Amino acid sequence: MSVESQVLTVNVNDRQWVCTVCGYNMVGKMPDVCPFCGARHDTFVTWNEAEQTYRVTPSKVNDYVTQLISVPRLGIEHAAYRIETDDGVAVWIDCPSAFNRDLEPVEAIYFTHKDFMGASNQYRQLWGAKVYLHINDSEHPLVQQFPVDNKIYGDFSEHGVEAFYIGGHTPGFMIYVYRKVLFICDYVFPPGSNMQFNPFGPKDKTRKRASRILDIVSEKSLETVCGYNFVTDFDSWYKDFKHLLHG
Repeated sequence: MSVESQVLTVNVNDRQWVCTVCGYNMVGKMPDVCPFCGARHDTFVTWNEAEQTYRVTPSKVNDYVTQLISVPRLGIEHAAYRIETDDGVAVWIDCPSAFNRDLEPVEAIYFTHKDFMGASNQYRQLWGAKVYLHINDSEHPLVQQFPVDNKIYGDFSEHGVEAFYIGGHTPGFMIYVYRKVLFICDYVFPPGSNMQFNPFGPKDKTRKRASRILDIVSEKSLETVCGYNFVTDFDSWYKDFKHLLHG
């Protein structure tokens, strides 16, 4: 497995702020503006205020995947997904922005990319969940306050979850496949004829690296696509994705 383990600790009693505009978590002294979206500090709440206000709410995708998203919606927070693996191990793809200590625990958090580490530091300390992020994204300044236990260097498979290094939108972007479900996050959105590549990041690299996504999914028997704020059927998504890539 192309993963390097590293153990770090963060005290959840440290000051932690959540931007209600975008859902980004900030650890330590409150900054004047959100380092992710630039919103002013008067839009921030403390992490315990966020826990009291926003409930991370499960919604079944199928028998083994559940979507997790805050109610009410926490800014532009993207969904996280819980997988009940055949190994009897529960894992997340990405992490909720709000910390809710009463959620069912998971053993690992596999990130697609760096942009929303959410409350992963708090879930990690609460449950001992191992955090996975590609090495190229783990070196970004926004990630430095968040513990990363396993730095990914390439494709790997664990508990039946297949991880594929893509890059493009961010230097370390990963996609995941479990059984008949593709986890694409925000590489492309929305589903349907208006699908587009994520406009943030290097546009040429994003389009170029998307060809690897096409190669990977073309060889899979998939039924469902889980994105950053949507769940859709694979066949129609695949048709629109091919059209987007090849025009």
